[in-house]
Amino acid sequence: MSKNKKLKALLEQPNAFILPGAYDGMTARMVEEFGFPAVYATGAGISNSQLGWADVGLTTLTEIVDVVSRMTDVTTIPLIVDGDTGFGNAINVIRTVKSLERAGASAIQLEDQVSPKKCGHFNGKQIISKHEMVNKIKAAVDARVDENFSIIARTDALAINGIEDAIERANTYKEAGADVLFVEAPTSIQQLKTITAGIPDVPHIINMVEGGKTPLVSLKEAEELGFHIMLCANTILRSAIKGIRDSLTVLKRDQSQENIHELICTWKERQDLFKLHQITSWEEKYLQEAEGKEVQTK
Repeated sequence: MSKNKKLKALLEQPNAFILPGAYDGMTARMVEEFGFPAVYATGAGISNSQLGWADVGLTTLTEIVDVVSRMTDVTTIPLIVDGDTGFGNAINVIRTVKSLERAGASAIQLEDQVSPKKCGHFNGKQIISKHEMVNKIKAAVDARVDENFSIIARTDALAINGIEDAIERANTYKEAGADVLFVEAPTSIQQLKTITAGIPDVPHIINMVEGGKTPLVSLKEAEELGFHIMLCANTILRSAIKGIRDSLTVLKRDQSQENIHELICTWKERQDLFKLHQITSWEEKYLQEAEGKEVQTK
């Protein structure tokens, strides 16, 4: 089964699932290693890790495609990509969808913020018209080659115009062809209930941001509230930041690695994660045999 069909099957199953965010090949591989059924290419995580800047729309399409291609190359599970605003208008969306689909993505998430956008849990967001976003979704649907490539429509209208406008927009985006809906940054359990009740018969994403605007719930609670995907976009990134800081603190303090072993993975764990055994087997198959033949011809 293709990755795109795997994602479609996940969206059609009755149970909710956790979607961890990754920001490079290493973290994508680790998400799969721990048994999660899909992985999310987080725009904020890519901006933070690759550019060293906050999530305020600084990344370009080519930068995202480059990271996505590395992530899909080392994983077998579907990859959902944070496509921000599509990097421009509906015409830009066409190129964005085609580029990400070629890079191996199984879905794109598009939002109705103006460009450049901001993190959904930042203040000061602005949104485009409903009509413009509808045309972006239609362009994305028409641009995809594989009908199993999923289109996720996100609205940031709740923080700006209120929940009624957010629900109206989301329903309109569903009618335009979106496969999954994502109402960003609800601020209460009641709002979460209102969202899923007000937009029926479609998978919903709940975005769990530690310290963000939305109350944190468990996977079971998210499912009971009517959500199908529990997105944990930057949990991995933030744990990595803390782990690096803890190791650097010990290294700076002790001027030695003697007390750092409990804070780092083992040598074997590292090489297993990055498939050194696979590379070794390729060397034995393709390099040693070739070297032996070269010696025989001399």
